[in-house]
Amino acid sequence: MDFTDVSLVALRVFREVAERGTLTAAAGALGYTQSAVSRQIASLERAARAPLLERRRDGVRLTAAGHVVLRRAVTVLDQIDATARELAGLPAEAGTVRLGWFASAGAVLLPRAVAALRRSHPAITVTTREGSTPALVRALRAGTLDLALLASAPPFRPLDSESPALTVRTLGERSLRLAVPAAHRLAAADSVDIADLRGQHWIAGSSVGDERLMGVWPGLDERPVIAHTARDWLAKLHLVAAGCGLTTVPASLAPAAPPGVRILSVRGGPEERRRLVLARLPHPLPEPAARLADALRAAAADLSDPA
Repeated sequence: MDFTDVSLVALRVFREVAERGTLTAAAGALGYTQSAVSRQIASLERAARAPLLERRRDGVRLTAAGHVVLRRAVTVLDQIDATARELAGLPAEAGTVRLGWFASAGAVLLPRAVAALRRSHPAITVTTREGSTPALVRALRAGTLDLALLASAPPFRPLDSESPALTVRTLGERSLRLAVPAAHRLAAADSVDIADLRGQHWIAGSSVGDERLMGVWPGLDERPVIAHTARDWLAKLHLVAAGCGLTTVPASLAPAAPPGVRILSVRGGPEERRRLVLARLPHPLPEPAARLADALRAAAADLSDPA
């Protein structure tokens, strides 16, 4: 089989596997069986005369040949999809931007940026989806996202080890804050000492692929007591308001805190900072994506920590 004879179905399946990171996740997203996904990948590998995926215990990783196929497949599939939209009389892809974002960005930053872009450039369509950093980085690599808005914690390592390196622009740095119930004894002041956090109950969510507990103040010298787990930031804050425990929040999320929640700074230990970054593939941005990037930078500047 010559590679010029590969099917579009096989290319779409391969892109989905590259984005999802596992054959099982790709099968679920596509509504296929895992064996059907495996057959499509096998047909591509036969045509390429080389393995395209490195199978690992935690999923798959693209080989050098896999990166070549993915890069070309993204271009082909985007052109096919654009043709289908044009024939159907739908807006051209040039007017659409696909943005990925991390959980807490959806509370304040993302709505502000999208609303501002809608006012200034109403012809631009923005589609968004929330995800973990690994998932959004894979989507950038697979060409199913144009931009990814991500949060990074010290020591601010590269987002992945693939080549070429992603283009990453820092939009700002935010300090980490503590959300406590308004009736809690710690809520009487604007800040608390890290020693006062011993023995507290926490509302946390395990980050995907990481042992850190997002929501627990970093550097505690004890095993934290996790009273509740939740991925959604608004759910965490409402649990705080109900007196169920404490959680950490980026300073930029303070305006979204519901009644019954106090947002405090923490004294003692190193200052906890989180970097807000915008990532993309290393090629020139189309005009709509560049406009959205500008709107995100402006919104991030408006939400910067007070001096």
